[in-house]
Amino acid sequence: MRKYSICFLLLLTAAALGFALGYSMTRSRVRYETAIPDPVYETETAADYQVVIRQEPAETAPGAPEKERYYLVSETGYLLVVSENDDGECLRTHIPVTDFPLEEQDRLREGIWFESMMEVLFYLESYTS
Repeated sequence: MRKYSICFLLLLTAAALGFALGYSMTRSRVRYETAIPDPVYETETAADYQVVIRQEPAETAPGAPEKERYYLVSETGYLLVVSENDDGECLRTHIPVTDFPLEEQDRLREGIWFESMMEVLFYLESYTS
């Protein structure tokens, strides 16, 4: 019986040494990164008292393409983006109107005009993300 207890003690010691050696080897490979302090962002502020006194539409050069406008409207429960210059559909989305707040759902059923496709995408991203 004494032989078994000595063998068990040697086995337990060998296992403990093996775990300690494995831990020390893997610990040296782990990189510890220091925490980055909170970043400080610079902000731009504009004075509220800036007023446009005279505003005239810019003239386009002859032969320059006309500025496109896009119409975002709800059709059969999903949003549709239509270009003002084209007669056909520009973009059929898979975004249901029910994802928007009730006020926006009413506006979308009536239709919303945007000056560029980027404005349409920013608008959709602000409500779907």
